[in-house]
Amino acid sequence: MIIKILGATLILAACGGVGFKIASNYIKEERTIRQLIYILDFMSSEMQYRLTPLPELCKQAANESKGVLSRVFAKLSEEMVNQIAPNVSHCMSAALSSRTDIPPTTVEMLQVLGNSLGRFDMNGQLRGLDAVRSQCKEKLNDLIQNKDVRLRSYKTLGLCAGAAMVILFI
Repeated sequence: MIIKILGATLILAACGGVGFKIASNYIKEERTIRQLIYILDFMSSEMQYRLTPLPELCKQAANESKGVLSRVFAKLSEEMVNQIAPNVSHCMSAALSSRTDIPPTTVEMLQVLGNSLGRFDMNGQLRGLDAVRSQCKEKLNDLIQNKDVRLRSYKTLGLCAGAAMVILFI
């Protein structure tokens, strides 16, 4: 009987943990997109007013941000400095390939950013930054809508799935 109770507790905890993990990934995605918007604002102002070269701009963006995006922009700067003929899109892909802890939507936005940086003149790059910023803001608005209800639902579904499995196994 104790083994059944222990098993039921473990199943309930595991399923509940999955629900809570999904909720924490949702929060992480929102936080990462907010940081990316901040970095894009910083890069836009640096490009526009100080005419900072791209590798140095990415290094400054890494210093301005924190967390996973800081490491991505530091790696991007390093890749651009080490390349003989820098292709920002290729460098961004290399910087993102080593990171597995970035939410998929943020990866897509960073790849779009890599495609627009270093490819056009300054006005084109600023328009590219604005386009990525608007995509980020749209995604952020989607995430914010009904955020509390979604998070509560993920957690509840995890616990309910665990309870259903416990009932089926007992």
